[in-house]
Amino acid sequence: MKHRIVVLGAGYAGAFTAGYLARTLHADDVDITVVNAEADFVERLRLHQLAAGHELPHRPLAEVFAGTGIRLRTARVTAVDAEQRTVTIVDGEGIDQLEYDTLLYALGSTVADHGVPGVAEHAFHVASRPSALRLRARLDELGENGKVLVVGGNLTAIEAVTEIAEARPGLEVSLATSGELAGWLGPKARRHLLRAFDRFGITLHEHTAIERVEQTGAIAADGAVFASDATVWAAGFAVHPIAAASGLAVQANGQITVDRQMRSISHPNVYVAGDSVFVIGENGQPLPMSCASAGFTGSQAAAAIVGDLTGRKIKATALAYVGNHISLGRKDGIFQLVDGDAHAKSGALCGRPAAQVKAAIVATSAWAISRPTYGMPSRRHRLATTPAHSVDVVPA
Repeated sequence: MKHRIVVLGAGYAGAFTAGYLARTLHADDVDITVVNAEADFVERLRLHQLAAGHELPHRPLAEVFAGTGIRLRTARVTAVDAEQRTVTIVDGEGIDQLEYDTLLYALGSTVADHGVPGVAEHAFHVASRPSALRLRARLDELGENGKVLVVGGNLTAIEAVTEIAEARPGLEVSLATSGELAGWLGPKARRHLLRAFDRFGITLHEHTAIERVEQTGAIAADGAVFASDATVWAAGFAVHPIAAASGLAVQANGQITVDRQMRSISHPNVYVAGDSVFVIGENGQPLPMSCASAGFTGSQAAAAIVGDLTGRKIKATALAYVGNHISLGRKDGIFQLVDGDAHAKSGALCGRPAAQVKAAIVATSAWAISRPTYGMPSRRHRLATTPAHSVDVVPA
């Protein structure tokens, strides 16, 4: 019987890892199944662009995985049972259950509402393609008249508010954040950001914690009322509760705790990559939820799976955090480098050059994901008689 590998999620981490495994492991030894809620590969890094009105390339996963031998299931994951080694999924035909020998958990994250009333009922977000399209439809309804409030002060909030303001100049666009906007940036980068806000006509409300969202706006903790025809919630990300309910060891925020090889510390036949993983980076801090982290953790998980199944040496992938890359509309951006302690350096790349660099990185990432086995030699390593994780491991 073939060794059953199930990959949950086909985002940046899941799609890459699945393709790598298909190219590297012998087809006679493994059966690889990828489960993803959408039929297409979604460029999550560009969903704020989709919401603002731009079109994104169409990349069907069936074409991405064509010729790899990977079985694609377009379905929603509803449960994982780490003890029974099963995954429950739901698609158009009903409920099904998949059994696995090795699991790669790469379901990513969604918007974090932080328990604020009204977010689920009235707010929009850009953490998924359907939600981005819902916001886009609302902005289309508003046309050149209306008020948009973006809540949050992180990278997603900044990119969303500047993209909307640039693409829809007729709208009154504002941003509310509970602290100082982009206080983590260096002086040069923050000055550039504030100038961009002025150029786009974005009204900034710092030190403004939103405690309730309503259909016609948002209410701050101090009682201030912000009228809004579309409130965009971009106040952070949260992992799906599936991980915590699965029996896997997780952190307080629901991220799955792993060792340096991306193996679950409680169930070593489960590997994790992307936003769902909790791992300490080279700087001694947890890796942030980001596309860059997805690349690092996906590469390490792929190497560990191949090594554990074939007995080959596992190459360590550097878990680095080099900085923040922020797009400010289509023609402006910031690239802020950080030091070894994750503190912003004084200098930064700003303006059109930063925008061009980010556009190139995003395009290259999408191209590579769309061709998961391009340029890789066909090694087709055979599995060892007894895979390393077939023996139960009790964490120290």
